[in-house]
Amino acid sequence: MSRVALVIHHGRPRARELASQAIEWLTAHGHTAQVPKADAEACGFEKWAADEAELGDSVDLALSLGGDGTMLRAVDMVAPGGAAVLGINVGRLGYLTEVQPDDMEDALSRVMAGEHAVEERIVLEVETTVAGGDAVRRTALNEAVVEKTASGQTVSLAVDIDDAFFTSYVADGLIVATPTGSTAYNLSVRGPILSPAVEALVLTPVAPHMLFDRSLVLPASATVRMTVREPSTATLVIDGHAEAVLSGGDAIVCRSAGHPARLVTFSERDFHSRLKAKFGLADR
Repeated sequence: MSRVALVIHHGRPRARELASQAIEWLTAHGHTAQVPKADAEACGFEKWAADEAELGDSVDLALSLGGDGTMLRAVDMVAPGGAAVLGINVGRLGYLTEVQPDDMEDALSRVMAGEHAVEERIVLEVETTVAGGDAVRRTALNEAVVEKTASGQTVSLAVDIDDAFFTSYVADGLIVATPTGSTAYNLSVRGPILSPAVEALVLTPVAPHMLFDRSLVLPASATVRMTVREPSTATLVIDGHAEAVLSGGDAIVCRSAGHPARLVTFSERDFHSRLKAKFGLADR
């Protein structure tokens, strides 16, 4: 018997339908379904509600029912406990999700039979230190961004790499991305694309107001510290979600986490073929 967490996109009726179908399938095959409390209340699955903080250490698998954003949330929830994530694409681009909705039951059957592989991805640990408060740690599969708080402004950030001062950036923001996140926000500001097989981090400025406007590709072992310089204020955004408002002297430290994200796959992922397909690149 396996315990499976269902992470559901609240705004997509198809995701709710698939969640109901998955619960029925899991129950019929002797498995246990659990739904994070917020998802359960929003989607009508209160009977299967579970505390989100406890799911990561109690489930064997997470089923992500949505798009890439739902997948990111599922990874953040269960990756520290070592559970793998199976993504069902109820979104549009579906860069991270592995399975189409009509194939969900077959995919679940194959996972339960051990007919799958698990691909590991670098996860970013993001530590926030705000003046007068304790350090808060979060994880990210894609990126951490420190960005300006209002239109028409910039943010000034002092950057240290491996405890040595590198330079100060004046920009709309600064991105620290994983290889997985290199095809997300980093890509949209013309940062480099990295294969997930590459163990590295990418530091990319957003609309820099300075001559040095290039991305830096750093080893996965690197530690990047970004300190907000007076009189700037900034917003910390992790995997697309605003997490904190920062003032002068507040700092963000980014490094590889001590655990990977584990993504279910049924064949060897051909990164370059997927890149071509998702971005409409010609064969010749």
